Amino acid sequence: MASASSHAAIPAVFQELPVIRDTLITETTELQTETVSKCLIFLAGSHSSQKGPLNRHGVPALMRDEHIGYLYDSLEDYPPGFVAMDASRPWMIYWALAALSLLGEDLSRHRDRAISTIIPMQNPTGGFGGGHGQISHCASSYAAVLSLAMVGGEEALNLIDRQAMWKWLGTLKQPDGGITVFEGGEEDVRGAYCAMVIISLLNLPLTLPPEAKAREYGLETFTDGLLEYLSRCQTFEGGISGSPGSEAHGAYAFCALACLCILGEPEVTIPKCMDVQLLLSWLSARQYAPEGGFAGRTNKLVDGCYSHWVGSCWPLIQSALDGTQDAASPQSAVRNLYSREGLTRYILGCCQSKNGGLRDKPGKHPDSYHTCYTLTGLSSVQHYHYHTNSSAVLDGQFSSAFSWKYRPARDSDDKISDINVFDEKDRLKAFHPLYVIPHEAAESMRIWCAQKPLGNARE
Repeated sequence: MASASSHAAIPAVFQELPVIRDTLITETTELQTETVSKCLIFLAGSHSSQKGPLNRHGVPALMRDEHIGYLYDSLEDYPPGFVAMDASRPWMIYWALAALSLLGEDLSRHRDRAISTIIPMQNPTGGFGGGHGQISHCASSYAAVLSLAMVGGEEALNLIDRQAMWKWLGTLKQPDGGITVFEGGEEDVRGAYCAMVIISLLNLPLTLPPEAKAREYGLETFTDGLLEYLSRCQTFEGGISGSPGSEAHGAYAFCALACLCILGEPEVTIPKCMDVQLLLSWLSARQYAPEGGFAGRTNKLVDGCYSHWVGSCWPLIQSALDGTQDAASPQSAVRNLYSREGLTRYILGCCQSKNGGLRDKPGKHPDSYHTCYTLTGLSSVQHYHYHTNSSAVLDGQFSSAFSWKYRPARDSDDKISDINVFDEKDRLKAFHPLYVIPHEAAESMRIWCAQKPLGNARE
């Protein structure tokens, strides 16, 4: 129950246990109760580790300087125990750079280091591995491409062997329309999303390379059968799984929805492939009270990283319901689909570590992965993204993917935003809802690649 010392502006829903509770006691319910108990102290702003006064809404400030310091440290040397992360080197670069960008830092100072670190990861046969001498992987290639887009500059963009990348991606296309994450590897929506991000940013041909095995099964393009494959990944719950027949998962939901939005207008591709009402039900059930954060699966605990993986699904669904908007004067017909206030309270109250960095939940240690995606979720809360009739890419394939605009979410817009409980000084930079990097970084990479014929990509 709410205590007498609670901040007057904190609603009861963020201070009390849920009215309806499962009477069957299991390990899952015990962990949930323990998590709620830990979160309530942080949501009230009364934990001894929390610094500074609460704002007028009873929410802690964003510890911007501490997070920036933590992220700069994460770009330096690691202790021996991190050898287990050796295959995640491109990701560690991406997580730190993306989070620093969200916090307003200039990434150009990291350009030379990023280039020199990423160069050995590129394989002559195309794509990037997790480290020097490792096989190419869709996920590490995705992280490497996005990192190079963020640091920008001729040398960074020219580093990528686009011809080899196209041929390598062709080896991953499967007869059923899906895409594997590496040659002979698992086939899931991560492969589809990462591949389409790379293809659209680098302006690679949609046609499969002549030697692609998928051509033997009648497929001619990377998109052949892909919509049907993604459609088969929606489960009986309404969520989206990594592959047909698997469990619905928040991160896979984002990968599938973002992939669909790269492939076309959200109001066309999402309803064509997904039962939107069922998906809305499943996504809504991922936000918990009193915590305010998102869980990634049914009967799982809240986790800061799903502030992005689940939270960033909402602008895509919102756009599917609203349809394409006039770039200058968007008009949303749909009221806010989730509690922005709840997610803000969870991130700023429960996920900030006292020495910098953001974490899964109270009791966990911060890391650059959770720092990146929890801040991405906060940025999504703070901005309204909408799909428009105006593209930064004037012609060519995937121009629709570069038609997204944004404006700050304001209290005055009661159809889009519930109460903003963060101070304006805590507003983050807006990220592209499909590419998860700054809008200008995504657009600059695509425009640069469009001006370079594929055969001259490394000249």
